[in-house]
Amino acid sequence: MPKVKTNSGAKKRFTLTGTGKIKRKHAYHSHILTKKTKKQKRRLDHVAMVDKTNMRSLREMLLLR
Repeated sequence: MPKVKTNSGAKKRFTLTGTGKIKRKHAYHSHILTKKTKKQKRRLDHVAMVDKTNMRSLREMLLLR
């Protein structure tokens, strides 16, 4: 049987915490930052946790069974 591969896009974007949760970054913080307020950019800078509704599909992409 062939090896099962992880989704290479997902492995670049998500990291696993020690407790098994998946960390993600906020969108809209990569470019066109001049028109966004300081407050908006500051809030987008922090990491967030993946919602439980998306957890199953992400665990499949990252092969965390």
